[in-house]
Amino acid sequence: MTRPIRLLIADDHAVLRAGLKALLNGQPDMEVIGEAGDGLNCVQAAAALRPDVLLLDINMPHCNGLEALSEIRRQSPETRVLILTMHDDAEYLREALAAGSAGYVLKQAADTELLSAIRTVYNGGVFLHPTHTKILLEDASDRASSSALPDDDRLHQLSSREQEVLRHIALGYSNKEIANMLYLSVKTVETYKARLMEKLGLTTRAALVRFALKHGLLDEEKE
Repeated sequence: MTRPIRLLIADDHAVLRAGLKALLNGQPDMEVIGEAGDGLNCVQAAAALRPDVLLLDINMPHCNGLEALSEIRRQSPETRVLILTMHDDAEYLREALAAGSAGYVLKQAADTELLSAIRTVYNGGVFLHPTHTKILLEDASDRASSSALPDDDRLHQLSSREQEVLRHIALGYSNKEIANMLYLSVKTVETYKARLMEKLGLTTRAALVRFALKHGLLDEEKE
């Protein structure tokens, strides 16, 4: 008999964990080998149990899921991570994939879709809802279009928040300082920085600073 897919569930809601455990253990090819109720316990459990697939929530105490994800990928690279969240949000989707998630499933779509997602990522694939795939395709199209734009037009492709992050980078603030000033997570700031580099076709912090200076993004500091 083929060994079942070994699963770890990380979510801060015990009732949800119990429901998922019952659903998954009811599948002939799946076995829940552990649970975690917060991000730190999740990292520890993943390192100790080495599950095949980790179901990971984003909003958890003591280290959120996206922060835990980076550490889990470092400590247990063989574990496939599937984000299971209530957040139908493009920014979270981008952050999760950038951090190494193999899939993104909404809790409200769990059940049949979740079972398919688990089997897909276990077999080396990536699982995304068609809506999320469309978002990523649009991102790629936007990047291709903006790379051919003149400098001034590329600036106008940036959202106000992206310009704000760019200005703080140019002023010399660290990612942590920017996160505190703009009420963001450090991971979100890192994601913004990566997206700025992609949109502007730049590869270094120094290049970002030169771009900001050239386009007067620091002038606000003089007002």
